[in-house]
Order: sequence, then C-alpha cells, then structure tokens
Amino acid sequence: MSMELDVFVGNTTIMDEEVYQLWLDGYTVSDAVKIRMEGGVLSECEATSEVLLSDTMDQFRTFQMCERLLQSPTKLANQLLFQIPPQRQAMLIERYYEFDSVFAREVLGKKLSKGTKKDLDDISSKTGIALKSCRRQFDNFKRVFKVVEELRGPLVENIQHHFLLSDALARDYAAIVFFANSRFETGKRKLQYLSFQDFAFCAGQLISYWTVGAVGETTLWKSIMMEDMDVELEKEFLHDLKDLKVLINDKDMLDQHKSLVCGQLKGKIKVFNEMEANFKNLSRALVNIASKLTHTKDVRDLFIDLVEKFIEPCRSERWTVGDLRLFLTHYISCAHTLDTFRHQIIWDRYMSVIKSCILKMYHD
Repeated sequence: MSMELDVFVGNTTIMDEEVYQLWLDGYTVSDAVKIRMEGGVLSECEATSEVLLSDTMDQFRTFQMCERLLQSPTKLANQLLFQIPPQRQAMLIERYYEFDSVFAREVLGKKLSKGTKKDLDDISSKTGIALKSCRRQFDNFKRVFKVVEELRGPLVENIQHHFLLSDALARDYAAIVFFANSRFETGKRKLQYLSFQDFAFCAGQLISYWTVGAVGETTLWKSIMMEDMDVELEKEFLHDLKDLKVLINDKDMLDQHKSLVCGQLKGKIKVFNEMEANFKNLSRALVNIASKLTHTKDVRDLFIDLVEKFIEPCRSERWTVGDLRLFLTHYISCAHTLDTFRHQIIWDRYMSVIKSCILKMYHD
C-alpha cells in the first residue's frame, strides 16, 4: 500500500486571526470548527472536515503554548520557540488584552480578588460571554493592576511600557486600575445606565487633573506628570476644596453669582425659568459634593452623588445637553468675576472635571 503525503516546512508560525479570535472568545475546538464550517471555510480552501478539525486543534494548541508569553508581552519578542513577525506579535498581544465593555462594566470598581473571580459564573450568564473568556479578561485586569499599582510615573505610559498595548487600550486599562484602586461606587441601580466608556472617560479626567501625578500650572493646567504614581487622588487638593463652600455659605456671594449667571443665560436656554428657580439648589449640590471629598466614602460615592443631586434634577426639568453645557460654562466663568472669591485655581481644577463628567453622564 502506497501513501502520498504533502509536507510543508517553514520557520514562521502560522496563525489564523479568525481562529485566534475564536480561541480568545472561549470556544471549544468542536464549536470553533462548527463556526468555521458555517463561515464557508471548507469551500474556500477545498478542504475536508477532518483537515479543518486538525488545523483548528493545531492552532488552538499553538495559542495555548503562546499564552504564557502573552501574559508577559515583553518576553514575546525575545523568545526563540515561535518565529512570529513583529506586526503579528503586536496583533496577538493587542487582541489578547482586548476585553468586552459589558464585562468590564460588571467588574468595574470591584476589588480584583478571588472573591470577585468567584462571581464570574454569574457574570458569564448575565453577559453571554463564555466563562473561559471572562476568566482571561479578569486575569488580565488583575495582572495589569498588580504590575503597575506600585510603579512611579504616568499610569498609561507604565501600562504601555510593560504590556505593549495601543494608546487607546492602555487608557482603558488605566481606567480599570484607577477604579479598582479607588473603589468608586458603580453598582447602584441609578448608575446602571452608565456604560464602561462613560466611566472610562471620567477616569481619564480624574487621572489627568485630580491625582498626585497631575500638577496644575497657574492657568488651566497642561498636565505635567510627576514621579509619583497617578492613581491616587491628591489629598491636599481634596482638602482645599472645602474653601469653595464660601460660594454657597456667603449669601451675598451666592446671590451675586446667581445674578451673573442668569444675566448670561437669559434668552439662551429654554429652561431659563427652571434654572433661575433652582440655581441655589444646583450650586449647593456641586459645592457640597466638592467639600465632602476629604472622606473616603464620599469619594467612592462621587458618581452616585452627581447623578442624584445634579443630573436627575436637571433631567426631571427636561434640560437638554446644550442647556447643561451653557449653564456649566457660565456657572464656572462667572465665579471668576466675583471680587471676594479667592479660590480660582482650585475652582477651575474642580469644575472643569465635574463639567466634563456631567456632560458625559447626561444621557438616558
């Protein structure tokens, strides 16, 4: 009996990106084969189902062997076992560390511990993401957190340096690390409408302007990163926010601030009457949130306070995003014209972030 065998020998590791994604998504070999067959790969390659099964098994095995290196991306370029071109290496790393936003939203703000990992079964059922994929994503979050939490310097740059991720993905991981470190409340029912990207945007604002690594210049700060880590909110800044209470405790200043804002907004927003009637309540809400940020619990409740004390009252009066943007713009700028208000730098540093976060969070 004679047998013909075609053999191809090469030194470049062959990896199919679609099969890699199936592996990342947590599919079994048999499920991956089925998906590939439904995609018409057999007709494209003129192969049999047996060959497709063999190819899928072989690639899954290769990915599993590479996984140890993907968990320490800087080692991938220096290893000799797999001959992978640099561009393909970058793709493998980026895809391995990509995550589902709905999964990230479920664990955002939680401690990245064994206790949270035990909840992955429930999260898998709730999100429809395979448990294997949930575990990979959670382990990636935990790995990045452990590597960068004690490093000095800019958080995003540290993540890029140690994990070779794109700028956008590194910023998303920075948000995850920041929330895990500060343990912001994100799970309350009133916050469920907010997406991971909403929170990630807010995290970026807080990191850029409120942390130890963000230093204000005399005018609107061009962010200069210090040697300190920038996942800790700057305590001195949070303490100084108490000085802003003069805006609401001094009746003459409060009335003058209201008059100036109303003068700027009359005829420009549809909810002018509602704004005028509620100005003092809205101003008190914003300043009181600032004055309480010296307490850990109030820092953790920052987002729920913004929703309950500012966003919901505006939403109930049917403010548009345009109304809100105009109000906050003039609310901030008019404080500068108050003769006896001496805390302009702290005011701008606080309110620029609050304004950006509120505008991002103001949607259904």
